[in-house]
Amino acid sequence: MYRTSCGALLCIALSAPALGDEHWQRLHDDVRRGELVELPVILDWLQAHYAGEILEVEIERDDSPPTYEIEMLGPQGQVVEFEFDAGNGELIGMEGVNINAMRKAQ
Repeated sequence: MYRTSCGALLCIALSAPALGDEHWQRLHDDVRRGELVELPVILDWLQAHYAGEILEVEIERDDSPPTYEIEMLGPQGQVVEFEFDAGNGELIGMEGVNINAMRKAQ
């Protein structure tokens, strides 16, 4: 199971009203139809492979395929952003300092 910080939960909670019910309904429908991977699947994978606390979660759905952007705080205080393809759950990018120190032994 993954852990989220109060900051991440607050960010998600504050974002919901601003985005409107229609946006959230469309997102829920896309997940239900299998067009997007459920967020807990992504978070479980991330927590299994990298040490740290989730700071923020966003879904980007602009003019490109949808992506999950997840920001984590590592054990040495590093902040790393992970980007996942929301359609298939594949890790497609990482940005940050000292990312290798966050990797868990497999």
